[in-house]
This record gives sequence, C-alpha cells and structure tokens, in this order.
Amino acid sequence: MEIFNHNSNINFLGMRKFSVGIALLLILASIGLIVGKGLNYGLDFTGGVALVVDYQQPVVTTDVQAALDKAGIEHSLVASLGGTREVSIRFQPTAAMKDEAGKVNLDKVAAVTTAALQATRADAVVKSRNYVSSQVGDELRSDGIVAAIVVVLGIGVYLGIRFEWRFAVAAILTEFHDALITVGVFALVQREFDLTVLASVLAVIGYSINDKVVVFDRVRELFRSSRKAEPEEILNRSINNTLSRTIITALFTAITMAALYFIGGPVVHGFAITMLIGILVGTLSSIFVASPILLWLGVSKQDLMPKTKENPELARRP
Repeated sequence: MEIFNHNSNINFLGMRKFSVGIALLLILASIGLIVGKGLNYGLDFTGGVALVVDYQQPVVTTDVQAALDKAGIEHSLVASLGGTREVSIRFQPTAAMKDEAGKVNLDKVAAVTTAALQATRADAVVKSRNYVSSQVGDELRSDGIVAAIVVVLGIGVYLGIRFEWRFAVAAILTEFHDALITVGVFALVQREFDLTVLASVLAVIGYSINDKVVVFDRVRELFRSSRKAEPEEILNRSINNTLSRTIITALFTAITMAALYFIGGPVVHGFAITMLIGILVGTLSSIFVASPILLWLGVSKQDLMPKTKENPELARRP
C-alpha cells in the first residue's frame, strides 16, 4: 500500500531552514511554558487520598464520579478494579477531611466519602483508605525525568553503534524535540499530567525513534548503492522512499489511539491524547527535522562504507 509514489521527489531538504526554524521556536516556546506556566500535576505527583470502595451491585465509574462531584469532591479519579463492583478513588482532600491542625484525617475522609456515595447508592462501603504525601510525588516526578533522559541517551548509544555518531546526535536532538513539544502542549492547555501521561511520553519517544530508524536505514542503503549522489540528494530520496510507510504507520496508530480515547474510558484519556500529540510531532520531525540535522552534521558516503582491509581487525577476518 502506498499513498505517495515510492520514487517521488519532494524537496524536503530545500525547506530545512524553515522547518528547523519552526522546530526551534516550538522547543523554546515549550520550555517557556513548562518553566513559566508549569504543568498541572495530577494526584500521582501532588499527593492525595486513595480509597477502595465496594458495591453490592454493579456500578459504573461515571456514576461514582458524578456522586463525588455533586458532594463537592472535585477532580477525582475513579477506576474500576478488575470487575464491576469495586472501584478505586483518588482525590485531593477537602477542608472537611482535615483536623484542626490542617492535617488529613483518614476517618473523616472515609466518612465524608461514604456519605457522598451513599447519597446515590446505599450499598457503597469504603474498604480501605490511605494518604500519599507530596514528597512521594516529588520522587516520582524526578524519577520520571531521569527515565526519559536515560531512554533518549540509550537510544542514542544504540544508534551510534548501529549506524554512526552523526545519526545518534540527530536522533537525540529530535527525541528531545518530540518529548519537549508534547509536554509543552500539556503546559499550554493545563491538562492534568499524571503517571499515565508520563508513561505515554516515554511511549512517544519509542514510537518516534522507530520512524527515524526506518529513514536512517534507507539513508545508509542509498549511500552504499549510489556512487555519485550528493548527501542532500540521498537524504531527500530516503525521506521520499519511506514517506508512504511513515504516513500510513502514523495514521493507523492515530486511529487506534482515537478509538482508545472514545471507547477506553476517562482513565486512558491522558495516554491516548499524549500519544496523538506525540504521533503528530514525531512524524513531522522524522520528515522535516532529523535529516536536515544529519546534513548539517556533514554525513557522507565515507561514514557508512565498510572499512578497508587496512583495518587490523578486519584484516584478521577470513
């Protein structure tokens, strides 16, 4: 299946100053939003109370959410626990759930929550309750940042070994570009940023590098098979050769994420939205950003050709 002709000749590299300029502006804007406006961290990072509630009859999570909202317990996260009669609930404690010293009182949390739920369903019973401090959230946040950096650098090391150091540098720069812009969108719209979203940012990094490796592999093939072609021509041909594959992969992955958003329920909304943003950003960076960086780094045919027999290690081989 092809959307674009395999041998099309769209001059993507001719737009490199414009495309990379926009990418740099988006990176700076994202950093400004993240630092200036900040992210709307969810309960995973800010701390809060977590309860498990049992029902004698099946219950829908949206009904539980509505009952909590009606009682003034806003921005709660409700999820089903492996069935239709048990749910987990997380939220920031209200003033009525704290003692005179301002500390969270779990007995009051259970009492207020039970009253709110039993106002619509008398069979609701709080099974367990606990409190997660903001310190734990800070640790999760720092661990998540470290995980993202390690993933990007690990990908760079692999590409440096598998291809050549210029490919590794181009991949690392574009992966930071994709991740920063994806997170920057969350800072812009102030959508809740929780562990699910963080996990999807890591998934975006993995998805995005897949597209770039396909293009990089075609670059290597064309450099080795073309005798007199210039680097800019090789890079353009590589993007054009893989364009249909890139667009089709992005399209069907986006359709899957859209189905997850509309059918999967509110628990996976953050994951699906992050992936949709990341698919768009990662696809555009694979086409318009990664190859211009390779060109500016001076990639050439000699960088990818096998070493001659003058190399002592190769000379020992049969």
